[in-house]
Amino acid sequence: MTESTSPTREVRGSHRVAGLLTLVEAVAVLGFAGFYVYEMVTGATEDLTRAATSGALILVFGLGLLALTRGWVRAADWPRTPTVLWNALLLPVAWSLHESDRTPVAVAVAVVAVASIGAAVSAPGRRDQAADEGGSREGGETQDPRTGGTGGRGADDRLS
Repeated sequence: MTESTSPTREVRGSHRVAGLLTLVEAVAVLGFAGFYVYEMVTGATEDLTRAATSGALILVFGLGLLALTRGWVRAADWPRTPTVLWNALLLPVAWSLHESDRTPVAVAVAVVAVASIGAAVSAPGRRDQAADEGGSREGGETQDPRTGGTGGRGADDRLS
C-alpha cells in the first residue's frame, strides 16, 4: 500500500491534533486488549473463548488506530474518513455510558470523539493545499476552487 503524501507536503496543526487524539484512543483501546489478556492469564474470566475473541477484536481496532495515527503524522489524505467514522461510532458509546451512570467517562469519550472529528474535518487535504498554492497543477492547468475541476472546457461547457 502506498502513502498519498508528497515530499513537499507539510504536517499542519490539525494533522498533529488528529494524530495525537487518535494515538490517545489507540492507547486506550490497546489497554482494554491488555486487560483481556490479564483476565485470561489470571483466570478471572469464566469464558476463555469469549475473552480471547474480544481481546483479539479489540487488538485489531487498536492496531488500526495506530495505522491512522501514522497516516496523520505523515499528513496522508486517507485517514480522514476512517477517523470520522470511528469517532462517530464512539458517540453512541458515550451516550450508553451516560445512561449507565458512568457520566465522567461518557463525557471524556464524547469530548475526545467530537474533538477528533473536528480535527479530522479541518485537516487540509490535497485539494485544499492545491488551492492554497494558487491552484496550479501539473501540465499548466489551473484548478477551479469552486468545483475542484480544471480550468479547461469540458464536454458540458462547449458552446453549440
